[in-house]
Parts: sequence; structure tokens; C-alpha cells
Amino acid sequence: MPTVRDVLNFVKIEHSVFALPFVYVGALLAAGGLPAWSDLAWMTLAAVGARGAAFGFNRVIDKAVDAMNPRTARREMPRGAITTPFALGLTAAFLAVYLGSAWMLNDLAFRLAPAVIPFLVFYPYTKRFTWTCHFWLGLPFGVAPMGGWIAVTGAFPMPLEEPVPWLLAFAAGLWVAGFDILYALLDMNFDRRHRIHSIPADFSETVALRTSEALHLLTWLALGAVYFFADVGPVYVAGWGLVGMLLMYEHVIVNPEDEKTIHKAFFTMNGLTSFAYLAAVAVDLFSL
Repeated sequence: MPTVRDVLNFVKIEHSVFALPFVYVGALLAAGGLPAWSDLAWMTLAAVGARGAAFGFNRVIDKAVDAMNPRTARREMPRGAITTPFALGLTAAFLAVYLGSAWMLNDLAFRLAPAVIPFLVFYPYTKRFTWTCHFWLGLPFGVAPMGGWIAVTGAFPMPLEEPVPWLLAFAAGLWVAGFDILYALLDMNFDRRHRIHSIPADFSETVALRTSEALHLLTWLALGAVYFFADVGPVYVAGWGLVGMLLMYEHVIVNPEDEKTIHKAFFTMNGLTSFAYLAAVAVDLFSL
């Protein structure tokens, strides 16, 4: 039987720091303040469930590739700490948490929830045939703020009537695609040898860095556009400026020859970025 540590490492619960803040931002802006605590609890479980299921699918589908890659060969499945049946069972449990939480939120959230699952499954396969895999990863992350919005309102926002959740979805999706490109630098040479696609592997290190920078600039601009459509004020603008500085610093510190800087940019800086944005929105709304 796998240990608790094996299970936690397998699903990387801590990576929920990427999606959860955007779920909360969508909910806060939809409510114009603090949503009901029950809604916050269920949307948190839904986000963690979807994230855990995504990791489960990714680990199962990429088991053979991970075993060949020196960087990932010590992951739980390649080294036998977690078996495929156990991994599938754990993934099914996370899916149940995700769907059950959506059901507890409202009817629309539950009816739309299954539509996300194919994207969770499909992403690992995209690396087999297209360098656009980073954008396929960004798609379900873009759903995060939209999910928070729908969890509060129970209605699907029309883009021209409610542009805020669409701007947030656009920003979150491109933000994730941008930092996934940086993470792919770690495996660029391995991916080229084994015909696994990514922007670094299919093009070059320079193209990858410039593309990531462009995507994060678009992310920042989309978050700035939220100001013109949401009921926010100067604290939001200050937070937006801080997010820009954090994104810029992320790209300043990245050195493709130094794995530590990529890990710092990927996890530390992006975690700080998402929480800084959430804090700006929350403080701004509660200070109005």
C-alpha cells in the first residue's frame, strides 16, 4: 500500500494554489463581496477535486514516458509506489468530489461540470502530437474563474453582458499556458529525443521564453481590463500593478540552464502572483 506521503506527492494538492485564487476571484466579483460560506466551501472542494483528477489522469497516461525521463523516473507510478488500479481509483474519487461539490452548488454548475472532464483527460495526449499542448492545459484553468462566477450566480454569463468572467478566464488560461512553457524547458532535450511536443522542443529556447513573456503580458492586460467592467477601485489597480511586477520578476529570474530558477518561477512566483491578485480583489471589494 502507498504511504500518505506517496499519495500527497502523487496528486500534488499544493498545486491547487494556481486555480483556487481565480475561483475565489470569480466568486467575489460575481457576489460583489463575500459569497455564502457554504458556496465557498463547495467551490473549494470542486476545484481540489478537479485538480486531483487532472493530476491522476496525467500520471496514469504519462506513466511510461515518466519512467524513461530521468527527471520524473522517481515519481510514484514509475517506481511502483502507486499502482495503476490504485491511481485510477484515486482519480475516480477526486472526480466524485468534483461532481458532488458541483451538484451541491447549483443546477447549472452540476450540468456544466462534466464538460470539463474531457479536457482533463485530453491534455496529456496533446503532447504526443502538437506544441499547442500548453494551451490545452490552460483551457481547464480558464474555467476556474468562470466556475466561481457560476457557483455564485447560478447563471451562465453572456460575454457582452458580463465580460468580467470572460476576461478572467482568458487571463487565467494564458497565464497557465505561459508558465507551462517555462516548465517544459526542463524536458526540452528529452522531449526532442522522444518526439514529445512542446514549444521549447518544437522551436527553441528563445521562442519559448518570448512566447511565455507575450502570454503573461496578455494575462496582465486582461486583468487590467477587468477594472473597466467590475465594481473595483484603486486597491485593485495597485494589486494589478503588483501582479505585473511579479510576472516580470518571474521572467527575469528564469535561467534555462538552472533548474532551480525554473522551479522558483513555476511554483513560488506563480503562487505569489495568484494570491496577490486574490488579495487585491478581496481588499478592494471589502474596502468599498
